[in-house]
Amino acid sequence: MPEYGSLFVCLMGMGTVFFGLICLIVLTTIMGKIVGGRPAPAAPAPVAAAQEGNRQEIAAAVSAAIAEELGTSITGIRIVSMKKL
Repeated sequence: MPEYGSLFVCLMGMGTVFFGLICLIVLTTIMGKIVGGRPAPAAPAPVAAAQEGNRQEIAAAVSAAIAEELGTSITGIRIVSMKKL
């Protein structure tokens, strides 16, 4: 069995990866044209008043999740402010 150099193995590996990525791009482009390629309609904007009423519930859920992740008591967590991302 022939011995292949490390440069040859590296180039073959990178070539295989790039060939696979090019195949994925081609396949997704073809599937997009078959399906129609139209973007999904945007969801209506949520009502701001409903979010304001649930602010305390959201803060409680966020602080409970943080306390669970950190393994501490919920009384040791203080949320100063929350911003929508």
